[in-house]
Parts: sequence; C-alpha cells; structure tokens
Amino acid sequence: MVRLGKTRIMNSQILTGVIAALGLMANFGLVDDVRAQDGHGDHAADHGHHHAAFESGRLHVRVDGEPGPGVREIILIPGLSSSPEIWQGTVDHLAQAPQGEGWRIHRIHIQGFAGAPAKGNAEGPVAAPVAEEIARYIAENDLDHPVIVGHSMGGTIGLMLAARHPDAVGKLMVVDQIPFMGAMFGGPGATAESVTPIADQVYAGMANSPPDAYRAAAATTVTGMVNNEQARPAVLADTAASDQKVSSAAYRELIVTDLTPELARITAPTEVLYVKFNDARMTPEITDAIYQGAFASLPGVELKRIHDSAHFIMLDQAAAFYSALDAFVAE
Repeated sequence: MVRLGKTRIMNSQILTGVIAALGLMANFGLVDDVRAQDGHGDHAADHGHHHAAFESGRLHVRVDGEPGPGVREIILIPGLSSSPEIWQGTVDHLAQAPQGEGWRIHRIHIQGFAGAPAKGNAEGPVAAPVAEEIARYIAENDLDHPVIVGHSMGGTIGLMLAARHPDAVGKLMVVDQIPFMGAMFGGPGATAESVTPIADQVYAGMANSPPDAYRAAAATTVTGMVNNEQARPAVLADTAASDQKVSSAAYRELIVTDLTPELARITAPTEVLYVKFNDARMTPEITDAIYQGAFASLPGVELKRIHDSAHFIMLDQAAAFYSALDAFVAE
C-alpha cells in the first residue's frame, strides 16, 4: 500500500513516466481496454432488501438492514451499466458483522442501467446529477457520515460526492477508477477541453450503433472486465439490459470529467483499490505510477493494488476486497 502525504510532491521523472504511460495507452489502443472496463449485475433474486422511500428521476435505492444502536451506514455505488447486484457478496459479508457492529447498506441503482427506466438520465450527464441526488438522499435520511464505496463510474460519483459535499461523507473507497479518465484518451497534456472532440466521437459511435452490434461489442469486452467466469454472465446480462443512450452519455461524461482540481477539497479518509492494467506493456510499476500521479493532490490517500484481478475486484478477488474494506472501515 502507498500512502500519499499532505506534502507529497511527485518526482518529475516519475511524473514524466506517468504522462508517457498515459500517452502509450492511447497510442497502442489501450483506450479500448479501458472503455471495456465497466458493467455487471443480476437483479432477479430478492435477498430481503426493500426500496427506500426516496423520489428521484436519477436513481433508486435498495436498503438492507435496519437502523439501531451501533449500526453504521454504508452506500455502495456500482459502475457503468451495472446493477446493485454486483454488491451482493459485499452485502452478505457485511451482514456477518458481530452484534452491535452491524451495517445498514444502501445500494444505488442508477436509472437507465441494468433494466431500470432511463427517466431523468435519458438526456445529458449522468454521474454529476446522480452524485447530487445521493447527497440529497444522505441529507433527507439523516445518514450520519456514511461510508461511500464506488466501483469504476461509481468511484467517480464517490469522488464528486466527497469533494462537493465533504461534510456528508465519513469515508470513501474508490474501486479501480482515476480522477480523469480522459487522460487515457488525450495523451500528454490532455485536458477536459482537449479530449471533448474524442469524447463526442466515442459517444456518437456508441449511441448510434445498431443495438445488436452495440450489445455484441459490449459482450466481447466484458471478458476482459471479469476474470471470474461464474460472475461474468451476470455482467453481460446487466450490460445488455442497460439503456444504450444513457450508457453512452455516461461514458462520454467520464471522459470529459477531470476531478483532479477538486481532490484537495476531500476531507474524508480515502482509499483507492486498483489493478494492473490488462496489457503486458503496462507493468505493475507503471500502473502504480499512474495512480500515484493521478491522486497526488489528495492529501493522505491510500493506494492499494490488488493482485490477479480484472476490473471487478469484488468479484475476482472477493476475499482481498473484503479484507481491504474491513480494514479501511475499522481505522
């Protein structure tokens, strides 16, 4: 694990290497691999949860557990085209907490993903409005500094929430996401503005693709997102059940959203779990340098690389994920 302190300044040689690595990813087609890294779920089974009485056109919330003495609050945010079911193993794990140390678990289901009607997400950005709605959900339900765990796009939403509503968040865990995904598309010196034409092209290609071709391409890329073969069909099912336009718009938003300038506003203890990029040219050391550079402006952030996992760490390396989560929330 790497901890970035308040006065940490990246060595210029390392920073140069990070920028070069980001450019390498774009130049050699790793952009397609990164684009592939998002999805999952299966929401058919009823595990005893109920839906929160929260009216929103952007999301709805599944709640497991009841409030009570010693019960803490945790919000789980899935990624692009994913359902709350990607967290079922995590919910089951948290349910094993000793009496008096339990959790009330709030799983976000973003409208337009995994079979949910698009509603308010039918047009325009998705991640930023969802972050604002989660902030409203926390306030209206009097949640006391909940732990936030976000995977991929859910990690972006978690960063937005913690930076823009720092008093609302107790702790933040980001699972395999960086603050500015557009850097992987634009090469050295990329900015949100410079990658906007690329993002527009990506959006047009995704949104206007024939549905069968879109689903087939998504299915092909899912193989690289999940090593766990038993979990993979559920990832495919959620991706296929997601609204093509909503997923396309959300992906465009991720490319043009640079949260780097906002990281210093985050006051909640933050940990980032990540995996080595799925390409032989991207060594663990290069991956580490990319994440160190990406989060350099977030004081005290802890970075932890998880071995032998693809993008869905909680599915591929569940034991390692639960161990990291337990240790983080216990600190």
